[in-house]
Amino acid sequence: MKKAADRKWVLWILLAVWVLAVRCLSGCSQDKTPAEKVRDLEFTVVGDQQMPPDLSSAIGQKQTEPFKLTYADDQNLYIAVGYGQQETGGYSIRVNQLYLTENSIVIDTELLGPEKGEETGTEKSCPYLVVKTEYLENPVVFQ
Repeated sequence: MKKAADRKWVLWILLAVWVLAVRCLSGCSQDKTPAEKVRDLEFTVVGDQQMPPDLSSAIGQKQTEPFKLTYADDQNLYIAVGYGQQETGGYSIRVNQLYLTENSIVIDTELLGPEKGEETGTEKSCPYLVVKTEYLENPVVFQ
């Protein structure tokens, strides 16, 4: 009688281990292919005077460190990307892509350093970029 009870426990333990292993392994395989582009999004780069005060304030608090922010009002979506404090001036940011996928908005930006021979000064800078596009509720993916 005791051996039968011991076998049941062993079978239950083996079953539990098998279920856990299957669940863990199935969660590890994720589709790494990028989402397919539905369409490019039109955007405008906005300066300090054109952005909402709440966004401007948030950027002011975060600009010495790299950041990625989004802000939406009733009509527009603002996407902000900052690259943190740099040793000199002369930096710029390029938007390589801004597009819509089936379930997200993708933005790809790049920090460009000063050109050779460009006068950069000795003062540190905190380059950031804010783009304004149409209001969409999709999450933003920063690349």
